[in-house]
Amino acid sequence: MRSLPRPVAVAAYAVVLLVWCAVVGIPNDPIGIALWLWLFAVCWRGERSLDFPRDWWPWLLALAVYGLARGLVDDLGWPPHVAWPIRADTWLAQLWGGHTVPTVSLQRELCGDPCSKTGTVRWWDVAASTVYASHFVVGLVLAGVLWLRSREAWRMWMRRYVVLSYVALVGYVVFPMAPPWWAAREGLLPHVARISGRGFHALGIERTTMVFGGLANKTAAMPSLHTGTACLVALWALTRLRSPWRWLVLAYPVAMAATLVYSGEHYLVDTLAGALVAALTMVGCSWWERRQAGTLVSRP
Repeated sequence: MRSLPRPVAVAAYAVVLLVWCAVVGIPNDPIGIALWLWLFAVCWRGERSLDFPRDWWPWLLALAVYGLARGLVDDLGWPPHVAWPIRADTWLAQLWGGHTVPTVSLQRELCGDPCSKTGTVRWWDVAASTVYASHFVVGLVLAGVLWLRSREAWRMWMRRYVVLSYVALVGYVVFPMAPPWWAAREGLLPHVARISGRGFHALGIERTTMVFGGLANKTAAMPSLHTGTACLVALWALTRLRSPWRWLVLAYPVAMAATLVYSGEHYLVDTLAGALVAALTMVGCSWWERRQAGTLVSRP
């Protein structure tokens, strides 16, 4: 494909990717997504594409180790916190006159009472599934764009992206927490359905792991990495873009938080913690980079 004109190569790439997503499923794991990004790099700028594996493999290895460690944390046997997030979310709901956790209220209003995975699917269910699935793609696609445009900006972004994952991992170790659907299953909340994939399921859209997507951990809830990543993307855009329209990117983490709470995947307090961790990651990485730059300048 390197010998083809760029528009033809990119168009062919788009067709192949769409067919793959329709037949196999949307790539859902970091290595699988990176392989598609590498293929795009071949189509876009073939002469630089051989640098892709050399540049990306350390970061992908770090993400694979994170995915493995996240699952192993679930085997430590520490009991998850179940009651505390219910109290926290109930208190937050009372700030605007609510009487129960926001997940229960949203599902009753928008999904049904009781909410069901097989119930009527509305447009907001499809939107929620789309926003939820974007977590696995957006951060790495942004990395792919940055890799083609600026290696330095790409390294800065990947540093934040990976650091955020490991900071969240620390949270999963020290504070394992049951999500709303778990608490409902144990009888501590009214009925809550886990419906993050309901919209995609109704449309016949699947997400697939091509290589390695990590191990599942049902108590990896505090902080919400979905919200953290969405906030990280928004904060990165706010600090890099100059357009007055850049503030619209804040809609992404808001939509992600609303999706997670509505779908029963996270409490509101989880999403707030995810936003806080993202902000701290941005500040911490920026401080480290300034310190490193100062060290290099001061060397004789």
